[in-house]
Amino acid sequence: MLLGDRGAEKDPIAELIELFARLPGIGERTAARLAFFVLAKEPHFAVALGKSLETIHERVKRCSVCGNFGAKEKCAVCLDLKRDPRSLCVVARVPDLVALERSGYRGRYHVLHGLIAPLDGVGPDSLPFDLLKSRCLDGMEEVIVATPLNVEGEATALYISEILRDVDGLKVTRIASGVPHGGELEFTDQVTLGRALDGRKNI
Repeated sequence: MLLGDRGAEKDPIAELIELFARLPGIGERTAARLAFFVLAKEPHFAVALGKSLETIHERVKRCSVCGNFGAKEKCAVCLDLKRDPRSLCVVARVPDLVALERSGYRGRYHVLHGLIAPLDGVGPDSLPFDLLKSRCLDGMEEVIVATPLNVEGEATALYISEILRDVDGLKVTRIASGVPHGGELEFTDQVTLGRALDGRKNI
């Protein structure tokens, strides 16, 4: 439900709903729920929310080592001395890093903040591959490429394998793909089934 403009002045509720609707995964109905939730709270909540959003780019930095987001020059992951310094996982974006953290991975990360996508004007020079290679020359034993399993992700994974091919003693691996746990074969696409067959192992 959108409330229309009142004369030349835009309806403030409609404006707030429109802004919420720009967020990924948020439709108009959910945006309206969020807007009315904010209105139902005490005014100081909206003030705190607005202030946090207004200053977020000033308070959050990209880690100078891995590209993760954090409040300092180095993120909490890179400052954690308990992590395995010999294993490096390459991801496209920070949300992928967060997902891998939930999986229990405890090595290092390298966030690309994008994928090779020539049709969108994103080539290898637009992404931090030089920094990736320099990190791999410093005692790294394995690089796990965890880019998405789509066209851009596969192209990026192939490029990474090429630029790291000449690094002595370095193993470059790709995350596996296949039938998800609890999935039915009859509803699984042929590409996923093919990957599952290629990645089969002894039981």
